[in-house]
Amino acid sequence: MKKRRRKTSYYIKQAAVYAVIILLALVCVIPLYWMVRSSFMKNTDIYSMRPFVFWPKEMLWSNYTDALKAADFGRYAINTITIVAGCLIGTLLTSSMAAYAFSRIKWKGQGFCFALVLSTMMLPGSVTLIPQFMIWRNFHMIDTYWPLILPSFFGGGAFNIFLLRQFFLGIPKDLDEAARIDGAGPLQIFFRIIMPLAKSALVVVALFTFLGNWNDFFGPIIYLNTKTKFTLAVGLLQFRGDYSTKWNLLMAASTIVVAPCVGVFLVGQKHLIEGISLTGMKA
Repeated sequence: MKKRRRKTSYYIKQAAVYAVIILLALVCVIPLYWMVRSSFMKNTDIYSMRPFVFWPKEMLWSNYTDALKAADFGRYAINTITIVAGCLIGTLLTSSMAAYAFSRIKWKGQGFCFALVLSTMMLPGSVTLIPQFMIWRNFHMIDTYWPLILPSFFGGGAFNIFLLRQFFLGIPKDLDEAARIDGAGPLQIFFRIIMPLAKSALVVVALFTFLGNWNDFFGPIIYLNTKTKFTLAVGLLQFRGDYSTKWNLLMAASTIVVAPCVGVFLVGQKHLIEGISLTGMKA
């Protein structure tokens, strides 16, 4: 009897957990479903509830072509890809190097410097906004992509450094010693041993960097003034102002902007889960 009660209570708990997970998943999925559904409908049918249309019988692909014609999303996409590519290169290179220095090389003041790096995570971005803007203005880089790309080449962010450091600490140091015996230097160990073994963690950093810069709105709207240099996030805001009453076109444009993020997340989901789990192996 006790075993049956335990099994029953276990199944009840599991069912409750899955119910909560499904509910939270629906909260995330329903807005995406509504956006994609509305992007294929007529503007007058979007909020029609009697009867409720789960999926349009006639899919209006013309909404996407009209949205692309109404705004230069091709140019915005090229601009966004340029910024994202530069940030990916800078973040992966410099954050991994910093993490390597904090995890595999012993030097004086290492703990203090690492604590100082982590303390920057508690600093709100609004505090450094004006000083950073003045610095870029003095370098005559306003209305260019440099203020959005160059910061990634100076450490790549404290969170990324912390994430990679935790992963690097889980790699046996015997590999470093064996490589040194064979005559390898620190850079050779870094590029030939550490980086290939840290593929999962690097994919996690790349995913976070991609999503953060692809959806970044605050930075481009501050530093970019020319319309032809706008990113997708800024272009979508401008599109919303021009076509605020045409919800079908707005949903089509939003789907175009969101689709790459969903695709990248689905492709890298396996590495994302693996990388996050492995970074907590050793503190």
